[in-house]
Order: sequence, then structure tokens, then C-alpha cells
Amino acid sequence: MTLTRIRFRFIGRVQGVNFRQFVRNLSGPLGIGGFVRNRLDGSVEAELEGEPAAINELVRALHEEHPLARIERVDREEIPVEGSPPPVQVR
Repeated sequence: MTLTRIRFRFIGRVQGVNFRQFVRNLSGPLGIGGFVRNRLDGSVEAELEGEPAAINELVRALHEEHPLARIERVDREEIPVEGSPPPVQVR
């Protein structure tokens, strides 16, 4: 099993639409750990750790399945794996 950890910054209409809880709900079944939190600038930051295909599936679902969020841009940076167990923690 190859794990990766990616720091994401989701920009757009992502606060006030239950986005963080949506990330948490989708992350457990995909075996993804890490955390998600709001930023003061209105974006949402997430550090997601798991199989690369699972992380890609989660990000796809965030773009296509969230009923209210509108992601305009996603910044991503690979960072060292920390061993975070699923599901993602909401901070």
C-alpha cells in the first residue's frame, strides 16, 4: 500500500455549505485520514492522507457531488505522510 499526503486549499463557495463535514463523511469509506478546516480568507484547507486513487476520488466527488459548494480553484502540495487514521477530522 502506497500512501501519500496532500495539502489542499479549496477556493470558492466552500464555507457555510457543510463542506468540511462532507469531506469527513466521504473520507472514512475511502480510507482517507487527515484534517479539514476553514481559513480566515474564506477558503478551506485540508490535509488528506491515503491511497492516491482514493484521494483523487474524494476530490472528484467534492467537485461533482456536493450540492451547494462551488469550487473555483484547488491548490495542492504533496507533504510528508504522518500516519493519520481515517476518517478526516474536522477542525
